[in-house]
Formats: sequence, structure tokens, C-alpha cells
Amino acid sequence: METSKNRRDYSVFHKFLIKNGFIMMQKSVYSKLVVNGVTSQAVKDRVKKNLPPEGIVEMLEVTENQFSKIDYLIGENQSYVEESMNRVVEI
Repeated sequence: METSKNRRDYSVFHKFLIKNGFIMMQKSVYSKLVVNGVTSQAVKDRVKKNLPPEGIVEMLEVTENQFSKIDYLIGENQSYVEESMNRVVEI
């Protein structure tokens, strides 16, 4: 998004996706559950109709069974604590 118009177009498109039942899985990755192929095609048509002029959207259709097999990997929170009797303030 290089211009303010690009940012505005993205914002409008993002709101369209959320309003139409898409869930943001991560930044710029959305998902939506549909019941059959007819509904899926209707969703694709609506997305295409609302696509920003300079937007690029890649769509991948997966079954509910495939989607349910997503593995979510979450790293451990790490905090480095240095044990020392010295008091140091860095500015």
C-alpha cells in the first residue's frame, strides 16, 4: 500500500470481508466456512466484485476436513533475565 488511496481501498475491502463473515487468521489472510460449492462460487463472485482496483487476492478452496487439520504452533514466551548485583541504567 503505497498511497493513501491504496490504504483507504484496503480498509474498505477489509471491512467488506469482516462484514461478510470472513475471519482474519493472520495479517492479510482471511478464511470463511461455506456449506457447498454453489455458496463457495457466490462468495468468490462477491469478493471479485468488491476487489480494490489495484488489489491482488489469491483464493484457495479446502474442505472442512482439511481445514480442521491445521496445526497451530505457538512458541514459548521467553524472557532473558540477567542475574547481577550491578545496577545499570542505559539511556
